[in-house]
Amino acid sequence: MECSSPSGTRTYVASGSKPEAIAALPVFEMQCVDCHNRAAHSFETPERAIDDAIAHGDIASGLSFVKKTGLELLKASYSSGNEAAQKIPAALADFYQQRFPEAAAKRAAEIRAAGQSLAGIYRRNVFPDLKVTWGTYPNNLGHVDYPGCFRCHDDSHSTSDKKAITQDCGACHQSLAVEEAAPEILKTLGLEHK
Repeated sequence: MECSSPSGTRTYVASGSKPEAIAALPVFEMQCVDCHNRAAHSFETPERAIDDAIAHGDIASGLSFVKKTGLELLKASYSSGNEAAQKIPAALADFYQQRFPEAAAKRAAEIRAAGQSLAGIYRRNVFPDLKVTWGTYPNNLGHVDYPGCFRCHDDSHSTSDKKAITQDCGACHQSLAVEEAAPEILKTLGLEHK
């Protein structure tokens, strides 16, 4: 890959690459979207989506094993979005009926709401007819759920004169507050720490 900078263009090659294979490859000039990529909309990971639904109250946090069971249901294969919309809530209700019948009776409305929320998460992120499933379109902005920055900033991509792509976060990011009890930047942004 080639990266342009004020000091010129550099060609980086992954460590372990064979010279004859490199010579046969086309040169690829990096562009902004190669790092700062995103599909038309951000796709969630199932874990983060369930955590967000619980945090927002869409899934009752007190339902035993709701995250574990929800993840299993979201990651299961369905032939269509309609099938998922029917099977996910039904399977969640069945889980509670089988394993926690008392909760199933007393908390039926919360279980139904959780099932609908899980079906909504699936509907926003998985499209079986388009072969889009969990992880098909990773969001490589950052490095929390996917390798992101470390796809290249890994100390294994270097130039012919052995200059590696730095892992110094300061090369791309300016730290505005580090180890400060009440950072000034929060006041500037109107988010003053209390």
